[in-house]
Order: sequence, then structure tokens, then C-alpha cells
Amino acid sequence: MNREKPHLGTVQETLLIPLYARAVENRKEQALLRDTRAEEIVASIDYDFGRFDELPSLTGSLLRTRLFDRWVSEFLSAHPGGTVVEIGTGLNTRYERVDNGSARWFELDLPDVIELRGKFFTDSPRRTMIAASVTEDTWAAEVASHSSGPYLFVAEAVLPYLHEPEVRQVFALLADRFSGSLLALDTAGPGFFDTQEQHDALSKVEARMNWYCPDPAHLADWHPGTEVVASHTLTSLPGPLLAELPLAYQQMVSALTEQRLPQAEGYRLSLLSLP
Repeated sequence: MNREKPHLGTVQETLLIPLYARAVENRKEQALLRDTRAEEIVASIDYDFGRFDELPSLTGSLLRTRLFDRWVSEFLSAHPGGTVVEIGTGLNTRYERVDNGSARWFELDLPDVIELRGKFFTDSPRRTMIAASVTEDTWAAEVASHSSGPYLFVAEAVLPYLHEPEVRQVFALLADRFSGSLLALDTAGPGFFDTQEQHDALSKVEARMNWYCPDPAHLADWHPGTEVVASHTLTSLPGPLLAELPLAYQQMVSALTEQRLPQAEGYRLSLLSLP
């Protein structure tokens, strides 16, 4: 089999970490989530995924994905014909996992990523890939002209790699063009940010985060009317979500909760309502 050689920028390479996490997890009898497509894609890519074997943070990325999947599912239950925009989509397969058959989906990422993604996914009447930087306004115009609200924007493992002025630019763009939309994002606290060089996965690649957020509640100060709908650490996930996890993972989260590690407590997953 001829495998696809990825030609990705420094930050873009990080998309291979959660992809591999989902692929490895899919092989387990008691899995956090099922993603057969991720396993197929990993087998088709010529890359040294072995550098990520047995890393604890892979589980963290899976827990994050489970929560974001849940938020998307809840959004689609409330708004079956709504629009989901994946910011920094990478090789994510959220559409395959939670699509409801009627929502509109856009999958946004940089051109090199979309070129790779195009090897494994195709557009459809309800699903469109867009090659652009999230800081550009061209993609927003395309989304607005080919869909209607309400909107949920999902930025998973994306914004911390931008610089703060760029993150503010993204917030302003979303608030101005998609008033009343929801934004799911992750933020790194100072403890997490300052220990990147020792991070089990980031230490295996060249990319580094450029923005940290001590408290997601402060993001509401950027645009009056912004509200934090929900905010969790990996050790304070919603009770209903925890109850769905395999027992071994419930016990693992419980043990981490008791340790109260600064790195874990400073990394947050939040859902915001934009003005």
C-alpha cells in the first residue's frame, strides 16, 4: 500500500497527535470513543506515530474530544438545522461521530492541512472544507453566505498556538459576523504553558503554544455580552459524561482529581456564548 507522506507546517503537525490517540483507542475493547476512520487514516499516512506511543496526554486529548463531541451533540439536539464550523479541523472525524443528518458543516484549516485532508474526505452538499487561516475574514464570508444560524464554532487544540492579538482578532470576527453564536475552545493556563518543554507530546514536535489564559471568565471582558456557558478541567468533567466512560477511565480521572496537578487544573475546556 502506498502511504501518504504528510507535508505540514510546524503547528499543523500537531494534528497528528489527537488523530493517533483516536486510532489507538479504537483498538481497545473498552474505549473512550470509537473512531474506525481515524485508525484507517493512520494506517494510510507515512509518519513516525510511534513517538507518541503510551503518552498520558493522549488520554487527555480523548477526554477533550468526548466533551466537545457532547457539546456539538447538545447543540444539534437543540438546533437540528444549525451550522457547525470546525476551526482547525485537522484530520478530525467529528462529522462521522455526531452528525445528525441535517446540520450544515464547515471544516476550516490552513491550505497544507486541507490538501492532506482532501486525500481522505470529500465535500458534500452539507459538508464543506475551507482552506484559510482562521484570522482571515474570507472564510467567514463564505460560511455566512452558504449557511444560516444558529452557529457553533469548535476550536479544539487551535487557539493556544496563536498569539494573543490573533486570538482577539478571531473573537472579534466571530462576534461581529456571527452574533449570538457559541464557541467551544480549550485554553492553557500559566502552569501548563510554562511546562511545554517537558510536556510528553509537545516535546516530541517543534510546535509551541503562544497564548495562555489564566481564567476563561476573563475572555468575557474582550466583548461585552460574552458569557461562559460552561468551563471544565479534565478532572472536573460533567457528571453525565463521566458516567458514560469505561470504569477504568472513571477511576483514572478520580485519581487525578485528588492529585490536583497545576498543569491539569490550568488547562480548561470552555463553551462561550458570544454577544
